[in-house]
Amino acid sequence: MGWGRQGLVGVVLALVAAVAAAAPYAVVDAVQAPAWLERNAGRKPLLPGMALENRDRVVTGAGARAVIQLADGSAVKLGENVEIGLNAFGRRDDGVFTAGLDVVKGAFRLTTDLFRRYLVKRAINVRIGTVTAGIRGTDIWGRSDGERDFVCLLEGHITASHPQGSTVDLTEPLQFYGADRGQAPGAVALAEREQVAKWSLDTELRDGAGVQRAGGRWSLRLGDFPAQAEALALYDRLAAVGYGARIVPLRQADGQHRYAVRLALIPSQDEARRLADRLAREQGVEGIAVERR
Repeated sequence: MGWGRQGLVGVVLALVAAVAAAAPYAVVDAVQAPAWLERNAGRKPLLPGMALENRDRVVTGAGARAVIQLADGSAVKLGENVEIGLNAFGRRDDGVFTAGLDVVKGAFRLTTDLFRRYLVKRAINVRIGTVTAGIRGTDIWGRSDGERDFVCLLEGHITASHPQGSTVDLTEPLQFYGADRGQAPGAVALAEREQVAKWSLDTELRDGAGVQRAGGRWSLRLGDFPAQAEALALYDRLAAVGYGARIVPLRQADGQHRYAVRLALIPSQDEARRLADRLAREQGVEGIAVERR
């Protein structure tokens, strides 16, 4: 007996719900360093594959980008010099995925997978400085830069508010709403398509910038040391400037160990070479070897 259309839709919905329930609330998908995860008063470099938790804070540096995948299928794209707090992750009894994103500064974009936006219910609130947006399956772009806070609707529907203004609905693509710091918000207006295209570039990964991505099979060997302390010194120096390396012990024929410092999860040989050039130029790391695992 066939499933029938309604039965098949029900099966798909159940499978999507089951996968969503088993997945972490948020996972780092890609990083264009420097970027850091701040948790429990500690700080470490942000890396693809990291599961993120409530009360975590993600920080990106100059020229950086990061992409965070949420359990509902949404992707949060971060530009350079961003500070964002992650809160209110959860799933309600009715299956609705919840999240609260607090963009302290910088540019971000939140976009939802075309397929899953119709299958997973979500209640996501984003605070961009002084502007708050309630989202129910959509695509938005926003920025808080110390002088102005605003959100721009790219697709879907949001409800936006400000402490000195009334709640407004944005229902048409390119509508934006915002306020200068210390001022009441302006009326909802339309942005020029060319301007929105320029804004969007500020949150997109840049080809050739040395991106690390979950599943990347290329790596850099940054050093190979006879003493673990030497490897730790390089590891700590890179971590301080936002690069997440790791130390790999290498057993030698005489039973002794050497310690290799590697930077992994790079998606292509070209990206690996470009990242090696960047580390040599900006951090003075010499003799970097590009390897495929």
